[in-house]
Amino acid sequence: MKETREKPKLTLADRVYHSLYSRISNGEYPVNQKLPSENTLANEFGVSRPVLRMALEKLRTEGVIYSRQGAGNFVRAASSNPVGFARVETLADVQRCYEFRITIETAATRFAADRRGSASLAEIKDALDLMRVATGSQEHREDADFTFHLAITKAANNQYYEAAVRALREHIHVGMKLHGQSLMTDGAKALERVLEEHTNIYEAIRDQRAEDAEAHMRAHLEYSRDRLFGIGLLDLRMKD
Repeated sequence: MKETREKPKLTLADRVYHSLYSRISNGEYPVNQKLPSENTLANEFGVSRPVLRMALEKLRTEGVIYSRQGAGNFVRAASSNPVGFARVETLADVQRCYEFRITIETAATRFAADRRGSASLAEIKDALDLMRVATGSQEHREDADFTFHLAITKAANNQYYEAAVRALREHIHVGMKLHGQSLMTDGAKALERVLEEHTNIYEAIRDQRAEDAEAHMRAHLEYSRDRLFGIGLLDLRMKD
């Protein structure tokens, strides 16, 4: 018997968090810029200040923003991550990023299936729910997509996986943005296929099927890379 899927249930704080995260990722709030005041943001989103503060606290915990006492909240520079990578300059860099992600995220997903707790599983599901809502509206949400992958590294309970993915946030965003544009060109079926890929990963982690989880993540990342590059991968062999 197939499982009956529940409708996505995101809290108000989750919705505010994802909206703010998207604005920061898209550059609407540049690095080191002060965010609008809590009163302004609470009124804009139509939520109470306690709800807004929950969203801001999650952004602080993830290292997306930082606070200055008496001054407010500011966007944190990507370079503040403990691991640094050169900026993405070419399509070859995007392909290299996919190679690295396939290497580390497949292993992290296997560990996540073995080690995940109820809270970390809920975080993965929250991101998946947001992607499901976006797919229903024929949209692609890079912020929710990244949150999904980052939540899996958290569930692996190994800070090195999480730190590496955090440090690659801007690099991963470039690939996700390009991939999302290709999906939007291909239409609703392509978006639904990607949602199914993410759902397969989540369900394998939920059911603690480690080998399946690892295989689904590998397939998803390889499909994503191949959809983006279309006719074939670039030749990255060094020339003598």
